[in-house]
Amino acid sequence: MCMEIRVRCHCGAREAAFNLRDNIMPPEVIDRLYCPECSDGVKYDPENMLRDRDWIIEYDMELARFMAVSKLGVDPERVTPEFLFDEGYATWKETYPGELAEIEAEKERIVALLKEDPKRYFEELRTWAQRRVEHLKALGWRKAQRM
Repeated sequence: MCMEIRVRCHCGAREAAFNLRDNIMPPEVIDRLYCPECSDGVKYDPENMLRDRDWIIEYDMELARFMAVSKLGVDPERVTPEFLFDEGYATWKETYPGELAEIEAEKERIVALLKEDPKRYFEELRTWAQRRVEHLKALGWRKAQRM
């Protein structure tokens, strides 16, 4: 079971939803979040930060390693920002922050087809989803690369 948390960025302008896989990591493992507006000029440290396009997530790696070792029995050397993000222990809830709100209008158009033509609805939905994943991959979103 995943825990969902919301984190406001450093400048306070934006918020992102995160999933914490299997409740292994506490919310405090996300030390800071930098949105595209406040990430510019941040001194990037790959030891405790992960960049996903113009967003930067700063993790409390001491806490992350402690939790990973004690709850998962993982070698602390394996616990990196990439491990936390890619394995879902502290990652975006969506493919990227704000995705659900951005796609709502697109999905409404397709869902409207369900009542009039269910077969076309499923075809449109499948095509739309495939195109969307390819577009997100091309943009460089980290979670899309694993789809």
